[in-house]
Formats: sequence, structure tokens, C-alpha cells
Amino acid sequence: MATGAAEINQCPPGGALGVQRLAEITGKPVLALNPIHGSEGPRAVAVIDEDWCIGCTLCLDACPTDAILGGNKVMHTVMEACCTGCELCIPVCPVDCISLENVSGERTGWLAWSQADADMALSRYEIHSLRRTSSAPSKPETPAISGSAGLASPAAGPASASAVADKKRAVIAAALASARAARQSKP
Repeated sequence: MATGAAEINQCPPGGALGVQRLAEITGKPVLALNPIHGSEGPRAVAVIDEDWCIGCTLCLDACPTDAILGGNKVMHTVMEACCTGCELCIPVCPVDCISLENVSGERTGWLAWSQADADMALSRYEIHSLRRTSSAPSKPETPAISGSAGLASPAAGPASASAVADKKRAVIAAALASARAARQSKP
């Protein structure tokens, strides 16, 4: 938005009042909320079903406010007070164990947020972005995986990257099968 590449009407959580506030700040005309980005609704937060979470950590990387806590192969949880309900964690979850719960009742858009909530979300987003950009150069583009898994190093080329991806899919499929079996065996 600051560079002119995005319009002011792309934030469903802010709703129509959010678009109006952005118009006042930017001097741009008020536009209807763009339905491509979603629709205005009550404020929601993500909730992780503990019985299904396999600890894949994909949601940790997707969360722009670091509201999700957990580790590799350990059940994750959402800090409700820090979740903005952006839904970025939902599509990356391979076991579909994340859902949204309404926390604002009938209030929608900007009315569902207090100024303190908005300030905290912005602060957490800025810290997350700073951490990501400052650590990005030190991270390898493709993580090296070693040990008894039998995976090739990332330096081995595209064919090896495909083998690594296939192995990851197999591990996730096995975890899903295990979770399903455990869920079916519960009374």
C-alpha cells in the first residue's frame, strides 16, 4: 500500500470502517471491500485441535504475529490474545486441524478490535517481520536434512530436492495415518 502497489480495500478484518480509516490516512477515496480478499465478519482466532496436530511447524512459519507456539513433532497451541484471525495458518496445515472461533460476537470489522488489540497486532507483526528479514540471509534456502532418513543434501541438485519432497510427503502421510488410527481407536 505504501508503494502504491495495493489498494486500501484489501483487509477484511478491518472491514468497511478500516477502509474508511485508511482513506483518511492516505487521502485516497473510500472503496468497497474487495471480495477477492474475503468478506467482513466477526473477529475470529485460530484454534488447533490437539488430537490431530502432528507438530509439522508449517503453521509457525505462516503466522505473521508469532501467535502459534510449538516445536517439531510437538503439539502446537495458539495464544488467543496474539492471534489476528488472518487465516494464513489454515491452508498450510497438512492435517486440517486448525479452525477459527468467533471472539467478537456480533461486532465485525474495526468494531471487533480495540485500539490496544490493533497496536499489539501491529507490534507483533513488525517484530516477526524484522526477525524474518534479519535471519533470512543466515538460513539456507533448502534446509539440509541428515541422519538415517536417507535424504540427499540440498547441494545434490533438483532431482535430490524432488526426493526430499517425496520423503517429506511420505512422513506426513505416515503421521496422518497414525493420527487417524489413534482417533478411531478412542472410545
